[in-house]
Amino acid sequence: MALDLLYFAWVREAVGTGQERVELPEGVTTISALVDWLAARGGGYAEAFAQPDRIRAAIDERFVPLDATIGSAREVALFPPVTGG
Repeated sequence: MALDLLYFAWVREAVGTGQERVELPEGVTTISALVDWLAARGGGYAEAFAQPDRIRAAIDERFVPLDATIGSAREVALFPPVTGG
């Protein structure tokens, strides 16, 4: 399944791009599995996703927990926790 990934803030900086389209391997069905798969790509991905508890996600512009199922999503955004001031 093809999926658009969006990266923000220090996640984008570590990965080296703000957006990419990927083909999800079989078995990657949750955000948590996606984060693990991305980390296994090495380099900046490993750096960005070394601590999954520091990652927040949105599926098709809706915030979701890391155990959320990707399903038929068009896009997944991955970013650090957002704070306001």
